[in-house]
Amino acid sequence: MRKLTFAMNMSLDGYIAAPGDDLGWSVPSDEVFQWWSDRVGATGMALYGRKLWETMSSHWPTADKQPGATPAAIEYAGRWRDMPKVVFSSKTSTVDWNTRLVTGDAVTEITRLKADDGGPMDIGGATLAAAAMRAGLIDEYVIVTHPVLVGGGTPFFTALDSWVNLSLVETRTFPEGITLTRYETRR
Repeated sequence: MRKLTFAMNMSLDGYIAAPGDDLGWSVPSDEVFQWWSDRVGATGMALYGRKLWETMSSHWPTADKQPGATPAAIEYAGRWRDMPKVVFSSKTSTVDWNTRLVTGDAVTEITRLKADDGGPMDIGGATLAAAAMRAGLIDEYVIVTHPVLVGGGTPFFTALDSWVNLSLVETRTFPEGITLTRYETRR
């Protein structure tokens, strides 16, 4: 069975995007960016909701060819393109870059993907992750907390029907006061 991890940047007040889907507060330091790149390199498959897919696919497919692209951006772009991806959307009609589109029930498909053989999966996008969270499908939460208060926007966590008990398995501090916490779901 594959492991499913919800990993995102988060503001100190609990948001993955500020009002207006603003992500400007979450620009990572070089060290944090390398951590994200290494994570993509170790991920067997990424599951995206429509909005996160639109954000990622508007930049990373050609980021390595942009003037002034850093070695880290070049590495990340290649890893991102090569990683198998599944996009869950009823509004998106085409996908590319080693990606498959699912227009049906996300929870059913994520359950099926978890039962398959293969490497670990990451899930991203607030709406998609919320559905997986409510269905009890997430095995691990990785929160990269930035020392900023954005006051509203898209929350990391969704409303749940019951408690989810977690065990802390890792903490790490990055420059600029960014912290990483990793929790496993206790079943």
